[in-house]
Amino acid sequence: MEMNQYLEVFIEESKEHLQSCNEQLLELEKNPDDIKIVNEIFRSAHTLKGMSATMGYEDLANLTHQMENVLDAIRNQKIKVNAEILDVVFLAVDDLEAMVQSIAEGGDGKRDVSIAVEKLMLIEKGESPALSKARAETAAAIAEPQELVKSTYDDFEWTVIQQSKEQGFETYELSIALRADCLLKAARVYMVFEVLEKSGEVIKATPSVEQLEEEQFDQEFSVTIVTQETPEVIRQKLLKVSEVDRIDVREVSMGDYISRETVKDEGTLQPEVEEKADRASNMPKEENKAPAAKQASNKTIRVNIERLDILMNLFEELVIDRGRLEQISKELNNQELHETVEHMSRISGDLQNIILNMRMVPIETVFNRFPRMVRQLARDLNKKINLEIVGADTELDRTVIDEIGDPLVHLIRNALDHGVETPEVRKANGKSEEGNVILKAYHSGNHVFIEIEDDGAGINKDKVIKKALKNGIITEQTASALTDKQAYELIFASGFSTADKISDVSGRGVGLDVVKNTIESLGGSVSIDSKIGQGSIFSIQLPLTLSIISVMLVEIEKEKYAIPLSSIIETAIIRKEDVLSAHNQKVIDFRGKVVPLLSLKEIFEVPSDNHEDEFISVVIVRKGEKLAGLVVDSFIGQQEVVLKSLGNYLTSVFAISGATILGDGQVALIVDCNALIK
Repeated sequence: MEMNQYLEVFIEESKEHLQSCNEQLLELEKNPDDIKIVNEIFRSAHTLKGMSATMGYEDLANLTHQMENVLDAIRNQKIKVNAEILDVVFLAVDDLEAMVQSIAEGGDGKRDVSIAVEKLMLIEKGESPALSKARAETAAAIAEPQELVKSTYDDFEWTVIQQSKEQGFETYELSIALRADCLLKAARVYMVFEVLEKSGEVIKATPSVEQLEEEQFDQEFSVTIVTQETPEVIRQKLLKVSEVDRIDVREVSMGDYISRETVKDEGTLQPEVEEKADRASNMPKEENKAPAAKQASNKTIRVNIERLDILMNLFEELVIDRGRLEQISKELNNQELHETVEHMSRISGDLQNIILNMRMVPIETVFNRFPRMVRQLARDLNKKINLEIVGADTELDRTVIDEIGDPLVHLIRNALDHGVETPEVRKANGKSEEGNVILKAYHSGNHVFIEIEDDGAGINKDKVIKKALKNGIITEQTASALTDKQAYELIFASGFSTADKISDVSGRGVGLDVVKNTIESLGGSVSIDSKIGQGSIFSIQLPLTLSIISVMLVEIEKEKYAIPLSSIIETAIIRKEDVLSAHNQKVIDFRGKVVPLLSLKEIFEVPSDNHEDEFISVVIVRKGEKLAGLVVDSFIGQQEVVLKSLGNYLTSVFAISGATILGDGQVALIVDCNALIK
């Protein structure tokens, strides 16, 4: 059966089940006696195993099978949950995630999971992996390991083995060890293959032939050969190759294949096992039925994001035509045409809302990764931290979701490392030993706000200013005039760090400047509020969508430009004599503030006929706390426009973020206010 058509569904569903495993494992860590949580993890692992076996990903199926055994023993109360067991199950989930990621990136989903499998098997037997490791190390000191590299075979290779057997050939797996002082390993491998190819046909090598040729193996490798010669003859021939230290020969029989299939078939028998285990766990039947009922009411379909992008692009073209029709309707002044265009505008407005909503994704897709990250970081830093997530169902455009993950990782790591204190310090300061970090998302107007709040030490303003002075980021004069907020924002400067020593988590001063730049490139902003001894709040403001934006259209000579409304404070018309000059820069006094004036005509080098007006039209824009006045010829009005990229040929145009097509067919460039204000 052709499986590629199901691959996307398999990857998406696998990711969902692994995310569920991660969440439920974190819950289980807080409530180790709750069998209901173990059942939830078991269900996810069981479904994942069934899907992987069907799709032919045996490594995935085998690891989930082993994980299932441990979970089954936990819910049957043969094993008691402890930190060591959870660490091993987390390790297995990490391996599973890596394999699914490999498949998503076009790989074969193969991975060496022997460590995780071995630890899971020990737990299943009731042994501690840590104690076994210690015993194994002691044993290793006494005796040399005898186990050599072994191969696994796919269905095609088993068919070859079976057909060879029918034609009177035998299959042997040769595990070959080279001497520890062997320098030309690839040359010895070549000589081994030359000998074997004279005796029969090589059907498998582990590691692969390419890896063997590039010497990507330790001292041992395995080769499977189909031959009519006896194992002893092959062994004697190979021992004549110099620097071959040891050879183990094992006959590969169809019995191995049958035992492998038996393990695979256990997946199809598992519902019975699951039912039996459910009975043993003494769970109320209503609780077991709940997920099925939830699934039945969940009527959704999966749509490829590329299809939504195409739909959005087509609608954007429609928005341009809508503007064109509105323009024609005004010019012709025909009542019937006017009514028809108005009706069409209302319908296309509704359609626009529906399409924009379809692209909205809950921010939980980004937030989901943080509980695991916080757990691990808290351990690394020897801190006790409780992460609370609020508003994970807040929706945001897919384009913004793709970009916001990394900045949030930086801010959370920063809160954990610099914000929350160690349990000893917290206790000494009269706080509870466990610190709190709250990750909150909510809608407000046309924006989404994300806040990262901690109840840690807060930001020491004096320390920040001292460091900024030392690094030459500000002068003594500037430092004395800084407000608290302006002082906190110094930590976003490139290369800034107040950490006394560099750790694995932070301290190199790389990151927060990138965070700020990324958020600003998305049309958003970030601000800080902090109280010493009580904690800090990092607040990120992001636009709901990036493709259709509200702008103010302005005119410069005969050219039209669009300025995003999100950057505009207000517009003003001022007398020419009110323009002042300071440090060779034209400025105006705007409500008691000195605001520099920037002439868009000069910046964009628009040809001018040099006519002089008594009044100047100014658009006051802002970037964070900084203001600037953009001088234009006239204001046209407010409009919703479709943001179009300038393409690959015009990537470095200064202060232009894109273009849009207006109703009269003209192209208007969209001004990037953030680039204009330094």
